Amino acid sequence: MHIPDGYLSPQTYAPLYAVSISFWAVALRKIKVEFSNKHIPYIAMAAAFSFLIQMFNIPVPGGTTGHAVGASIIAILLGPWVAVLAVSVVLIIQAIVFGDGGITAIGANCFNMAIVLPFISYWTFLALKGSGSSGKRFYIAAFMAGYIGLSLASIVTAVEFGIQPLIAAGADGKPLYAPYPLSIAIPAMAIEHMALFSIIEGIVTVMILKYFMKNEPGLLYGAKGQ
Repeated sequence: MHIPDGYLSPQTYAPLYAVSISFWAVALRKIKVEFSNKHIPYIAMAAAFSFLIQMFNIPVPGGTTGHAVGASIIAILLGPWVAVLAVSVVLIIQAIVFGDGGITAIGANCFNMAIVLPFISYWTFLALKGSGSSGKRFYIAAFMAGYIGLSLASIVTAVEFGIQPLIAAGADGKPLYAPYPLSIAIPAMAIEHMALFSIIEGIVTVMILKYFMKNEPGLLYGAKGQ
């Protein structure tokens, strides 16, 4: 899902930079209010975990990659605003240091993986888990949170690709940026993720949630229904 440079027009990446910066500002304020110093190691571990799981990426048609992100479990454990910052830091480091994702596309990549994904996952979890904090329904909700969150984030990414031929073309009508229309971009991204990567995101979410429910249930932000 890492979008490289040259695939998004300024009409796309500039507004997404603005949106991401706005979310970062709100996230910083919320974290200062809602979290204490004892949570700092958990936030750091969340970022490290997201960095690690994203290293296992596979190229997909269209010049981008597919992979799990880890944002779903971060949103459930520590809240979606922590996920915004933790995953954004990872994506920025990946782009600047490792060249994984473009510099111009940092705002778009953060919007897709650090904003859309954690919030969709968190809301899905709250909607499906019911009133309990254990049992089959609880963990099905966790799996679906990861699965739906990553699937929708991949579709949003595909839409960003797919609209480029419509909004940025040369005088001869040829696309100046990503050349693939929506009819190609959406199936390419959605099928790859729904068939594999979203399943991995869901399984990872369940496994880590089970660990924390057993060892540190008081930490769970999403389990409290906040």
